[in-house]
Amino acid sequence: MPERDDTARPGLAPGARRTAGPMFAALYGGLVPHAWHDPEHDAYQLFHQRSLAMGWLDDRSAGGGAEDRLRAPGLWGMNDAGWEHPLVAAGTGLISWFQVEASEVADDRSLPVQAFLRCAWDATARAGTPNLSAVQVLLPVQGLDPASRVPYAPAVQTQGWFAECSPEARTPVQVTVNSGRDPSIPAVAQQLTDHLAHVDQGVFVYRSHDLADPDVGMPPPFDDRLWNGPALHGVVLRGGLSEWSCDAIGWVAEIIADLAVQLGVRSPLLLTVAREA
Repeated sequence: MPERDDTARPGLAPGARRTAGPMFAALYGGLVPHAWHDPEHDAYQLFHQRSLAMGWLDDRSAGGGAEDRLRAPGLWGMNDAGWEHPLVAAGTGLISWFQVEASEVADDRSLPVQAFLRCAWDATARAGTPNLSAVQVLLPVQGLDPASRVPYAPAVQTQGWFAECSPEARTPVQVTVNSGRDPSIPAVAQQLTDHLAHVDQGVFVYRSHDLADPDVGMPPPFDDRLWNGPALHGVVLRGGLSEWSCDAIGWVAEIIADLAVQLGVRSPLLLTVAREA
C-alpha cells in the first residue's frame, strides 16, 4: 500500500481528507405529509439514515486514526437539511433541501449527483407524497481536476438504466445552467450544446437554448457566498427528459458538470431543472 502523504499544504490540514466541495439540492412542488409520519424524523435524520443505509455517507472524522483512514470513503459528509429554509424566495414551493460536502471524486467517475438526488427524493418521500415541479442542485465542478480526468463524461456509460423508460414518460423540461458572477457558462454555451447534441445518449434530448435572463428564474435558497452568486451568467437548455424523476435529473446534471469541466469551467454551477408548462 502506498505511504500516505501528510505534507502540509495551504488550506489543508495534515491528515485531512480532500473534498470536491459543497453540494446543495432543493426540491420544489408540493408535499402531502403521511398521516403516520413522526415529525421528530426530520429531513436531516431521514437523509442521514438513507445515506448510511446505502453506503453513501462518509462519516469518518477528519484526521482520525489509522483504522479510520483505511475505511472506504462514502460519497459525501452530512452538513444540513430541512423542510423550510430562511432564505427561500416566497412562492417558489420549496418542499425540502439538503446540503452535503462531496467527497473527492475519482478521475473516472462523475460527481455523485444521481445518488445525491435519489437520497434527497427518498428522504422526502418518507415524510409524505411529493409532487415535484423543479429541482435545483449546486454542482462543485471546481473540485474536479481537468488535467487528470478521463476525456469523456463517465455518466454516459450508465445510461442503460433509462433505456426501458416508457415513451409516454418523456417530459419536456428547461435546464438552466448558471455560473454566477463568472461569465464562463455563456462563453462556452455553444460548445456545451454542441456536445450535448452529439453525445450518444437518449436521457436528455436537446432541442434548443438561449442565454438566461438574470432577472428571471428561481433564486436558490442559500447565500450567494456558497457558490459565487448571484445568478448573473447562464444558459437555458430546452429538451425532453426520458422520465420526470430525480434519477434522470441527476444523470443529466452529471453529464453537464463533466462537459463544463472539459470546456474549462472552474466555477461552481447552479443547475435548475423544471418541467415545461
